[in-house]
Amino acid sequence: MNSYAAIVCLLVALAAGPALGQRAGSHGAAALITPPDAPALLPNLEALQTQWEEQGWMLRGQSTFVQQAHPAFRSPYKGENSMQPAAQGRNTTSFNILLGRRLWRDAEIIIEPQISRGYGLSGTRGIAAFPNGEAFRIGSDTPSLYVSRVFLRQTIALSEASEEQAHDPLRFRGPLPRERITLTAGKFPIFDIFDDNRWSHDPRSHFMNWAFASAAAFDFANDAKGYTNGIAAEWDNGGWGIRAGAFQVARYLNSLSLDPIPIRGHQLVIQLDRFFRLNDRPGAIRLIGGLSSTRAQYLNALTYGDIEDTGVSPTGAYTRKKMAVVNLEQEVADHMGVFARASFNDGRIQQWMYTEMNWAVSAGLGFEGARWGRAQDTAGIAGNIGGLQTPMRRFLEAGGIGFITGDGKLTYRPEVAVEAYYAAGVAPGIVLTGDVQWVANPAYNTDRGPIWLFALRARMAF
Repeated sequence: MNSYAAIVCLLVALAAGPALGQRAGSHGAAALITPPDAPALLPNLEALQTQWEEQGWMLRGQSTFVQQAHPAFRSPYKGENSMQPAAQGRNTTSFNILLGRRLWRDAEIIIEPQISRGYGLSGTRGIAAFPNGEAFRIGSDTPSLYVSRVFLRQTIALSEASEEQAHDPLRFRGPLPRERITLTAGKFPIFDIFDDNRWSHDPRSHFMNWAFASAAAFDFANDAKGYTNGIAAEWDNGGWGIRAGAFQVARYLNSLSLDPIPIRGHQLVIQLDRFFRLNDRPGAIRLIGGLSSTRAQYLNALTYGDIEDTGVSPTGAYTRKKMAVVNLEQEVADHMGVFARASFNDGRIQQWMYTEMNWAVSAGLGFEGARWGRAQDTAGIAGNIGGLQTPMRRFLEAGGIGFITGDGKLTYRPEVAVEAYYAAGVAPGIVLTGDVQWVANPAYNTDRGPIWLFALRARMAF
């Protein structure tokens, strides 16, 4: 850990209160790292936060440090985007302050400045199901300050009946109308609203791998740091939910800038949720569909140099890509649940923003530590298998370079990722996680690997 990361962790530790849990919002109960009623390190700060919220102000924050490494692995050759075979370690740090203000009845504005620093292994390349959800392609040696979220949200009550919401770090505390419409507009990660899952959704709290934080074959709209601009509308009544949104897409292949012509470059997403009880235990199924319009090329038209540069179609024409997800969660015993996702996309066109995977199936088990008398702990184990359709497969076999895969040549096999973690609440607001992952056929290449990856994650929140 460098001096900056150590200072940030120390400052947040001194102020830490109850931890921010997995972002579940109004869509499902979260498996919290620290329950909202856990004692705070500084009770006076927690009392002030409660007092400020009563006056219409919100102040919360978190810091996450991830140190990840892998030993040397088999690699008879390597390319520009290969995971480097020599033993290596990399770390990332993030620090967020969440500010909120109630504006008028049931409306609030949320602003979240963020500082981040560090890199993923091999520059966040070489594994499609990348093992660190805190890493992105635009890393830095020094702290980088930017605004990750700034959005306006309006909740419209459709019923007098209310329900207690799951702990949501992006909302003011308090009950919500059981039937309601929620409108959101501004800058935020698309995952704030879509593809939620009680057992696997937040790489700062649960599984770290991209393939378990979300559906890996859905090319979610985002810039190279994971954020976008857009609008979304949600309807909930306790048993059903419908969510729809329109978002800007990346201007270039996996670029930090967004397309300046949203009428032409955009992504449309719709999600249908059904919440139910099976054997008197909560569960949910989510069906997600998406349509992207970007300047991506058809893969059968790519040459070696095109995608390596900007990926933009030489004619400047926009192409459309279809995507779909099935997302399941089910509690099966006290403080224990299963989850699964299946996703696919139109593999004729380049993946543009998230990762290079045309189909994926993941499943796993999640545990809450109350099962063994440690209410602040969580644990999980999961696996993902993902693959390519023929156009992208042939492109990589011919020596093509994508934005996250490309070994110079390819002996194709589906990529397999397995992850297990244990997150221990060592103090209110402070969680240490041990994480191990195993990846076979990294970047779909059976000539390389398998790779063992080990990580330590330290998270502190107030």
